[in-house]
Amino acid sequence: MQFRVVTLNLEQDHKRWKERRPLILEGLLTMKPDVIALNEVSIVEQSARELQKELKSLLGSHYNLVQQTKVNGLAAIEGEALLTRFAITETANLDYQTRDMVAQVVRVIVDDRPVDVYVTHLYMSRGDDALRLFQVQQLLAWIDARNDVSDCIVCGDFNATLDMPSAALMATRFQPSQTLPTAFTPLAAADGSISHPYWPRMDRCIDYIWTAGAIRTVASGVCFNRPAASDPSLWPSDHAGVWADFEF
Repeated sequence: MQFRVVTLNLEQDHKRWKERRPLILEGLLTMKPDVIALNEVSIVEQSARELQKELKSLLGSHYNLVQQTKVNGLAAIEGEALLTRFAITETANLDYQTRDMVAQVVRVIVDDRPVDVYVTHLYMSRGDDALRLFQVQQLLAWIDARNDVSDCIVCGDFNATLDMPSAALMATRFQPSQTLPTAFTPLAAADGSISHPYWPRMDRCIDYIWTAGAIRTVASGVCFNRPAASDPSLWPSDHAGVWADFEF
C-alpha cells in the first residue's frame, strides 16, 4: 500500500493569508495526501480547522485533526497541526522549553501497521544552530522513549540544511525523502515587502519529511512552489512544501 505525506509551513496568517489560502487548498486538492503536516498554524484564524472543513466539502474525505499550540505567550497565536485520513490511536506532545516551541506526535494505522508521525518546527533560520541542535537532541530522546513502534515519520521546518549540526544529527537516524530547495519564496506582503529579505530565494532545503523503520520512499519532491498565475508576488507561503509517497 502506498500513502502520501505533505508538509508545509503556513506562515501563520501573515502576508495576505486570505489570498494565499486558495493556493494551498488547490495544491492539497491536487495531491490528495493521506497525511498533512502543518507548521505555523494560525490559532487566531483557526487555519487548520478551516482547511479540514474545506477538504471535507471539496474532496468528500474526512481528515482527523490533531493540533498542538506553542506554549506561553505564543499559545494563543500559533501551533503545529496534523490532518490525516488514517485512524488515530494515540497523540502526545513535547515542550522543548526553549523559545516556546513544541513537537507533537500522532500514532496512525496504515495498512494495519502503527506509524508514529511527528510534526515540529525548530528555532529560526537566522538563529544559532546550537539551539536547533539541542532541540533535535530532545526530539530524538523523545522518539527513543516511544520505542514500541519502529516505523516513524518526522515532518516540519527544521530551519537547517544538512551541513548544519542539527540536521546532520537527524540524518544519522532518519532518511530525508528529498533535499531539493524549499526556502525561501519571494512571497510579498500587501505593502510589497518580500519575506526574509536577508536570504536568497529558493537556494536551500530546510523543510523535511524524515523516515525510519520499514518505510520506503517511492517518490518525493517539492510542492507549493509556484506563485499565483495572476500575481508573481503571491505564493502559497514563504516556504515551499515537501510531498512524498511511501510504502512498507
